[in-house]
Amino acid sequence: MVVNILWTLFVLINNVCHCDCDWFEFCSKASSFVTMEPAINVLVSQFKTFAGKDGPSHTLSKEEFQSLVASQLPNFVKNAADPAVIDHLMGSLDVNNDGELTFQEFWQLIGKLASKHGGYSQ
Repeated sequence: MVVNILWTLFVLINNVCHCDCDWFEFCSKASSFVTMEPAINVLVSQFKTFAGKDGPSHTLSKEEFQSLVASQLPNFVKNAADPAVIDHLMGSLDVNNDGELTFQEFWQLIGKLASKHGGYSQ
């Protein structure tokens, strides 16, 4: 199921809600969502839950990222609790090298995981 959700999100990243809400917030019409829309809400919600615990509320610090990966992706990221793994992973995602991950930078991880687990990576 997680693989299906990740692949679906990968395909739909450029889509937005059609009810004039801010796509980064929960939609007020959540009851009308189909299969893929709740998956997007889960990823956004989880990012927001972990972001801002020890810094800006719109980015993940290294510690927040490690906590998110270790608790939410332990079966998708090998050795998720290893600080060296987190350092390497964060370094590969942090495009602007500011030591924080925006949602867009974090989204790269979701795309990579979806591609790998969906059999689409090389």
